[in-house]
Amino acid sequence: MSSIDIIGAVSIITAGITIAIGSIGPAIGEGMALARALGAIAQQPDEANTITRTLFVGLAMVESTAIYCLVISVILIFANPFWNYVLTH
Repeated sequence: MSSIDIIGAVSIITAGITIAIGSIGPAIGEGMALARALGAIAQQPDEANTITRTLFVGLAMVESTAIYCLVISVILIFANPFWNYVLTH
């Protein structure tokens, strides 16, 4: 295998691992947040609007972690700086 093949394989494997691990935490966190919000709405139906608004803000913050992992994976696959280094040397 040449250097470019190794860098390509490692980049793809690392991108896959990044998405796999980086999406597990937010998925579990979002599930727990939704379960607790539904429990809170069941106990206090009058506060449903406030709970829902706070839930959406919290879910957006949790989801940003998965989005950062997606960005890193896309950079590893499409804009890997190591490929340019290998091609020039």
